[in-house]
Amino acid sequence: MNDVTQILQQSDTNKTDTYEQLLPIVYDKLREIAHMRINREDPDHTFSKTDLVHEAYIRLIDIDQVSYNDRSHFYAMASKCMRRILIDHARKKNAKKRGGKEQPVTYADHLFAAERQASWLIDLEDALQELEQKNERLVHVIECRYFGEMTIEETANALDISAATVKRDWQKAKGWLYQRLKEDL
Repeated sequence: MNDVTQILQQSDTNKTDTYEQLLPIVYDKLREIAHMRINREDPDHTFSKTDLVHEAYIRLIDIDQVSYNDRSHFYAMASKCMRRILIDHARKKNAKKRGGKEQPVTYADHLFAAERQASWLIDLEDALQELEQKNERLVHVIECRYFGEMTIEETANALDISAATVKRDWQKAKGWLYQRLKEDL
């Protein structure tokens, strides 16, 4: 059992100590996930991977109801959290574009410089919500593979399914999203 899993399994006793011990160990992997995610964004954005990591970590440790099973589960949740941060910010940008009042969603409100990126991200989120109604597991695979940059094996471990199932679901999800998002173009 690795250090992350051991620390997470001890989190029921003292969450504050757990998260203080955990940050130095998971920080580099969280930065890697954020780096890969931000590299997919519009090159004009000014949001740093450090800002995304810190915002995600703050949200992860603020979730009292969640008990992380192991390292893979924690990283899957981190990936999902980063996705939510990006979506929240895109929605805020879209509302501002339509004349809404500026309401800070995160401490890093300068995530997107290009409005088209925010619009695309909202379309992606809408498509993912639609897919979730049809097949929730496919959305979890997308969260792990695309947003979390997890390998097939890490995704299988996080979702407690076989690697072969992850591969099939990944192909199905990509195909469905391609068809769905093509309609929006």
